[in-house]
Amino acid sequence: MTVSSASVPKIAIEAIVQRIFAFRQITPLDRRLLKSAMLSTNRLNEKDRCQINRVHQGIQDGLILVVE
Repeated sequence: MTVSSASVPKIAIEAIVQRIFAFRQITPLDRRLLKSAMLSTNRLNEKDRCQINRVHQGIQDGLILVVE
């Protein structure tokens, strides 16, 4: 079942990233929330870009597990 972006709550990128690092994993819901948050704004500010880069680097370094 596909979840539309309309049913995904708006949550700040910083809150999503904090949750990802707290649990050291990124779930499908986390990915949908991040995608929705990134697409809901015309431009990402520097703070949001840094947060997203932290997640990406954490995945590459093996600090964050990608859960399917």
